Amino acid sequence: MTKIPFVSKEKVEEIAAKYPTPFHLYDEKGIRKNVENLKKAFSWNKGYKEYFAVKATPNPFLINILREYGCGCDCSSKTELMMAKTIGAVGDDIMFSSNDTPLDEFRYCNKLGGIINLDDITHIDFLDEVAGIPETICCRYNPGGVFKMGTDIMDNPGDAKYGMTKEQMIEAFKRLKTMGAKYFGIHSFLASNTVSNEYYPTLAGILFELAVELKEKTGVEIKFINLSGGVGIPYTEDKEPNDIAVIGEGVHKKFDEIMVPAGMGDVAIFTELGRFMLAPYGGLVT
Repeated sequence: MTKIPFVSKEKVEEIAAKYPTPFHLYDEKGIRKNVENLKKAFSWNKGYKEYFAVKATPNPFLINILREYGCGCDCSSKTELMMAKTIGAVGDDIMFSSNDTPLDEFRYCNKLGGIINLDDITHIDFLDEVAGIPETICCRYNPGGVFKMGTDIMDNPGDAKYGMTKEQMIEAFKRLKTMGAKYFGIHSFLASNTVSNEYYPTLAGILFELAVELKEKTGVEIKFINLSGGVGIPYTEDKEPNDIAVIGEGVHKKFDEIMVPAGMGDVAIFTELGRFMLAPYGGLVT
């Protein structure tokens, strides 16, 4: 892969004559084209939504460009929730995935109407105590073991302290249903910055099979499946960038193979991409 700058040296010098360095410069045209390609790749799914990982680039001006295309905000702290609120992202435009979460943050997200993603089964009672169980709730799944694609080991979920086992997911969905939850989501994050068109389809297959089993064993209404992030960018010349069209079609194939026959063809697909959305389209000028 040959990396070509989105701006010429002459143009940068012209800008730097007006705005003192250091500063960040972004390629708005590239950002817009990228999000258009992402939406096209998943256009086969009626409920598809990208929740941009705010922590990746917490810049409201850039996030607002993504929001023009219907993107929401993936938040992991109260500060990020506050930023989302400030730019008008409230309700189901927020996906809140947090670790070791203070009660104030659960309350604040609930007040904004955001979707809370629980990563530990013990958080159910804590959430109920401090904020109440919302109608729409999500739980994070951790299959354990080593996550592999072919012969490449991508990551080791078994070493991660976040997420629930399959048995815990079943128990959590049953309990949450009795506590008032009506709509359920499944979330999982198994690898970071993968440069492979196979990661999302492989993860999707795992989560689709889990969704079918959860519906059969708990009777809940599964509204969405969140593939989280993990689709990365190439940092070295020996790697080729991911092809989002191929990735989207790979997920589509798994969806048709697993979800549609199970009568779950109306389940929405969510993503929470970070560096894939903006990293290739920005530069630090010094």
